Amino acid sequence: MADEAIVKIPSGEVLEDDDSEAPGPTISLPDSGDVGEGGKLSMIVQLVKKCLGVKDIAAMRLSLPASLLEPLPNLEYWHYLDRPDLFAAINDSNDPFERILAVVRFIFTKDLKFVHGKVCKPYNSVLGEHFRGHWDVPPVSYSSDPTQPPILRVHTSVPPSQVTLAQGSETVSVKSNRSGKSSKSTRSGLSLTSASKGKTSPTLSTAPTSLGDAGLSKLSLSPLNGSGSGRNEDKDKDKDHIRVIYVTEQVSHHPPVSAYYASCPSRGVEMAGIDQISAKVSGTAVRVAPGSFNKGIYINLTSGPGIGEKYHITHPVANVNGILRGSFYITVGDSTIVTCVGAKGVAYRAVIEYKEESWLGRAHFLVEGVIHTYNEGSTEHIEWTKVKHVPTARVVAVFDGCWRNHIRWRRTAASPPPPSTSSAASSPSTSSFSTPSLSETEYATLVDLSTLFVVPKKVRPLERQLPNESRKLWDGVTTRLLAKEYGEATKAKLAIEQKQRDEAGERKRKGVQFIPQYFEKDISSGIPVLTSAGRKAVEEELKECSETWPSS
Repeated sequence: MADEAIVKIPSGEVLEDDDSEAPGPTISLPDSGDVGEGGKLSMIVQLVKKCLGVKDIAAMRLSLPASLLEPLPNLEYWHYLDRPDLFAAINDSNDPFERILAVVRFIFTKDLKFVHGKVCKPYNSVLGEHFRGHWDVPPVSYSSDPTQPPILRVHTSVPPSQVTLAQGSETVSVKSNRSGKSSKSTRSGLSLTSASKGKTSPTLSTAPTSLGDAGLSKLSLSPLNGSGSGRNEDKDKDKDHIRVIYVTEQVSHHPPVSAYYASCPSRGVEMAGIDQISAKVSGTAVRVAPGSFNKGIYINLTSGPGIGEKYHITHPVANVNGILRGSFYITVGDSTIVTCVGAKGVAYRAVIEYKEESWLGRAHFLVEGVIHTYNEGSTEHIEWTKVKHVPTARVVAVFDGCWRNHIRWRRTAASPPPPSTSSAASSPSTSSFSTPSLSETEYATLVDLSTLFVVPKKVRPLERQLPNESRKLWDGVTTRLLAKEYGEATKAKLAIEQKQRDEAGERKRKGVQFIPQYFEKDISSGIPVLTSAGRKAVEEELKECSETWPSS
């Protein structure tokens, strides 16, 4: 095992850690010296020309000047937890239909950075680099109106009518068919500065938590900047917060592959997967698709009402547009398929179909989808990759809208009757009501993305991080980029890349293989397995006392 140089997988592709084995020559882009928008656009156009005809940009050796990069490590950028509260809420309901509906809601919110933020290029991860962090968030609450989506208590913009309501009465009574985990929602106002110039900053509703009071660092992915209300809230009010942790590691250099694991033990939800993309210039856009190791996102329910259920979520195809204009935006095509296995009753599956954009006119970012039943023992559903493929008799709910704005849903005539629930309750936190009963013509909000923003995370201070931890590793580059010392930032970046080449060369000379620290090296299943060191890192992150840490 130790003397193998590569790891083979069934697809025939190999994992390598040596730069010299990357396909094709290194494509480098010299710094133009012009750090203005015009200079950056010129360098981007040069880069696109050099990448024409390249089969997979993501797998090639590419060296960019630091001025084109966002001061942000790649492993920190990709995590699918822009709304950790909705991830934790997947296992709240006693109803399996509501659980898959919650998974669909999570899918639309996991990458909010692309809805409100700009498209950017973070640092390329180096082999063995790792990142870990966590979120402390109040659990979502549920309205007494069963057709409404969950009430989110941090980093949401509040319509004027709701602001007035919140000011008049701070406590929202919560009733739910949700296994008794939710509680009263206490709300307070928080005004932050919007990233858009000339626009009034949104009012954010947030629970009294250090997330709002700490302010956002310069590495924040949220489009919001500024600090919170500055109030010294009673720490006892934070006791209902839940923690979501995240650990990821770069396990291959060519092709670039990372493994990740996320968990919210108090809600019995965990997530894992392999991140790898394939990118190719197509016309005036860059087409981004999952790589061969990337088989999707895997969510397991380890306790609570959905214990034993496993959800597999496939990735769609995206296009980065506006390259030649220097005004980047993302469109999404193809479908995302959500398959639930291990359910004790009805087996559910969802098809989320992103509508193709027209070549003419503006993008509309439209989506439609269905939730349907299927038989776990059969294979006929594998061919149901579009909404039109699913037999009408199988469809129990439909949804549609704009994946950058508002998405609505409704039940269909094929929907099974909701499970009976007890009407007796001793407090708002344990009160119950029947599952939403929407007719074939009534629509309700699934999620309103226009009101949601990225929830900042907590990361250990630099002095406590290991040398290969993302922020520590790239600190020299980040510091210089933030100071606009682009030449020095490029030198620091090249030094990190050269160190990686030297280490790879030494391993090759000795005939030894790189071994990941936090994940087992065999990732062929698409589901990474934590090593003992990985499990220890998870436990440490769960126990961290981070009240005084800044959020970012």
